[in-house]
Amino acid sequence: MTSPPLAGRSPDRALRSLAIDRSSPVPLYYQVAQHLETAISRGEIPPGTLFGNEVALADELGLSRPTMRRAMQYLVDKGLIVRRRGIGTRVVHPTVRRPLELTSLHDDLARSGQDPVTVVLALEQQEAHGQVADALRVDEGVEVLRIERLRSAGDRPIAKLTNYLPPRLADLDRAALETHGLYELLRGKGVRLHSASQTIGARTATAAEARLLQEPPRAALLTMERVTYDDHGSVVEWGTHIYASSRYAFDINLLSP
Repeated sequence: MTSPPLAGRSPDRALRSLAIDRSSPVPLYYQVAQHLETAISRGEIPPGTLFGNEVALADELGLSRPTMRRAMQYLVDKGLIVRRRGIGTRVVHPTVRRPLELTSLHDDLARSGQDPVTVVLALEQQEAHGQVADALRVDEGVEVLRIERLRSAGDRPIAKLTNYLPPRLADLDRAALETHGLYELLRGKGVRLHSASQTIGARTATAAEARLLQEPPRAALLTMERVTYDDHGSVVEWGTHIYASSRYAFDINLLSP
């Protein structure tokens, strides 16, 4: 039997719309957690929303307290809410979850319903040496385009993106880079993206990086390096990016052989 939608107290209209199906094989805690996760990711429960205590929420939904506690712990583990002693349980900015596919962060944010905002921090020609020349497969001293951008969503910075492009693709301008994703611009030039080699890691933020990403000193960062190839096997860009791990994650789908 399906219980009627919750009608009464806050914390939010999205919570009041929750209908629990007690005949479903899906665990009750997971029904609650998934409903709230969807509402948070869609912005129906905005960052900063303060939930009531779990005992009151459990009573309001007609659930046991352990069930409600488990649902809220699921959201804590996903990085969607935080518990603070003396304050309560509050919604934080949801973590951007990015699939490991040949897409740009701009595309992924737009696809998930978030409005990406880009600030170009640097756009310059520079001579390629060492790792840059090796990654782009150009001779030492050849001028390439260096792009450094700060990408934000929901008024919070998510990543600093540094990309290097070979000479044949070096005619991008600041306005285009602040309104479109890099891969979108490359496709507009007729580039057919085919594959990429990518390395993911982690490290602590420098003082400057922590300030830029609005993170605590020495916060954990996710790192990614990617070399992208077109359908002719030519390198079209080398990117080295850092992400605020409190608001960003990679999703990996594994298939059995």
